[in-house]
Amino acid sequence: MAKYILAVDQSTQGTKALLFDEHGKLVKREDVSHRQIISEEGYVSHDPEEIYQNTLKVVRKLVETSGVPKNEIAGLGISNQRETALVWDKKTRKPQALAIVWQCVRSWDICKTIEETVDPEIIRNKTGLILSPYFPASKFKWLLEHVDGLKERADKEELCFGTVDTWLVYRLTGGTSYKTDYSNASRTQLFNIRDLVWDQELCKIFGLKSSWLAEVSDSDSCFGMTDFEGLFDVPIPIHGVMGDSHGALFSQGCLIKGMTKATYGTGSSIMMNTGKEPVFSTHGVVTSLAWCMGGKVNYILEGNINYTGAVITWLKEKMNMISSPEETEQIAGAADQNDKVYLIPAFTGLGAPYWDSCATASISGMTRTTGRAEFVRAGLESIGYQITDVIQAMCEDMNCIIPELRVDGGPTENQYLMQFQSDILGTSVRVSEIKELSGMGAAFAAGLSLGIYQEDIFEKMNAKQYNPSMEPGVRAKKYEGWKESVRKILA
Repeated sequence: MAKYILAVDQSTQGTKALLFDEHGKLVKREDVSHRQIISEEGYVSHDPEEIYQNTLKVVRKLVETSGVPKNEIAGLGISNQRETALVWDKKTRKPQALAIVWQCVRSWDICKTIEETVDPEIIRNKTGLILSPYFPASKFKWLLEHVDGLKERADKEELCFGTVDTWLVYRLTGGTSYKTDYSNASRTQLFNIRDLVWDQELCKIFGLKSSWLAEVSDSDSCFGMTDFEGLFDVPIPIHGVMGDSHGALFSQGCLIKGMTKATYGTGSSIMMNTGKEPVFSTHGVVTSLAWCMGGKVNYILEGNINYTGAVITWLKEKMNMISSPEETEQIAGAADQNDKVYLIPAFTGLGAPYWDSCATASISGMTRTTGRAEFVRAGLESIGYQITDVIQAMCEDMNCIIPELRVDGGPTENQYLMQFQSDILGTSVRVSEIKELSGMGAAFAAGLSLGIYQEDIFEKMNAKQYNPSMEPGVRAKKYEGWKESVRKILA
């Protein structure tokens, strides 16, 4: 009997293939990175074909090295980088342009033009999202305006417009399945999260047609069959699709109203489960769908940050202050704790809860005692401060205090960062021992749907806990210094 679940986690930096056994335990992982294509204008792009070929490559390698018979793999779950916009040909299945990555703000002018003629509250009331170049709607419009012949071909219904999940499903099923799930649809700024449909008025605002967009399906439904272009003798079902942050929320077991998680990756997504009804923020975070399973939706409040783990990459590759991310823990610990330097990593503007795409990065509070160690520490602490900003906004919207923050992602291995996060937030931080939670969430959705897993699968997660140790007065002083530094750069 088939008892393994395969997952593909297609993230900003690369593609992972993960294999989970019947107990939900990760038994094998393989990954491959892809190019980060940065133009002279600062546009951030990916090659969709490279991503697809890497998906085939990494799954093939996983199957070959795992030793697990292919006929024991029951199904596939997919988690994906969200808000990245792609356009491809329906028949040839070939991309028509480089994908515009979620980080890229090239469609800023489009959003400003729309804002001059359309009340942004109309968009927010339908989608839960603030009008921003962060989301795919304006990215699609940018492609239509800048890629020769694209608009004419779209009008002839020859093209597909989608996010990475839809691209992979379409290619893996040989073009027979053009679908997305509710979590990804809710992040496009084209989906009405109240009525749960592509919104005709929104599509018109962004110069699109709903007929160009994928069918929206439950996150745990069957999205089609794939043999990974001949790898499997018998095709397996794609039975779980979720945006990567939603996958992490699910695998963290944040299934109850008020439960909160933060994923630390290139950027960060902070999510709070708000239950069966949407809560529309008045404090700078957004409302989305967590997922739809078994025909029932869950809503979330979410805040997105462009630069968290990417700050560490910047310290290494651009500033040459570290040779590896692991160094930051020891260096930060050795820094002068009385130094008051703050790094605001607004390299492509500030995301939630500020939403200022024109903000630029800054260093403030430097003194003669500020050196390399203090600079590195400020970079690490900027991650904790940004996440605290978002959680504070959510708590104000929900009129609550969170008893615990569940976290995942590579930077959570940094003990200095995790202790600082607990200290500056003033609450416990629960660090999963499993780092591949995005892919695990999609795998859990697939495994539950296929009957491989039961609901107790969430109780088997091991975690390490950090508790606040900073004096409240020190915490308040440090956080106010951060807020003052942010206020100085807001446009």
